[in-house]
Amino acid sequence: MQPIRVTYNQACELLSIKRNALRELTLNDPEFPKPYKAGPTRQAPVYFDYAQLVEWHNKQMQSLTILEA
Repeated sequence: MQPIRVTYNQACELLSIKRNALRELTLNDPEFPKPYKAGPTRQAPVYFDYAQLVEWHNKQMQSLTILEA
């Protein structure tokens, strides 16, 4: 069963990138899924939607395939 949401650290693991790279993606790539907080406080955990991350990754792979062809 696939998760519905993943934590910031899990998203880093899934994409095989560092926290800083994930932060740069969220700030600079308009296509990248936006994170959401589980509460109103500053300490509330941040999550990403798993399906949106997978969809974004697949689009990235398709665009690389097109560029290589």
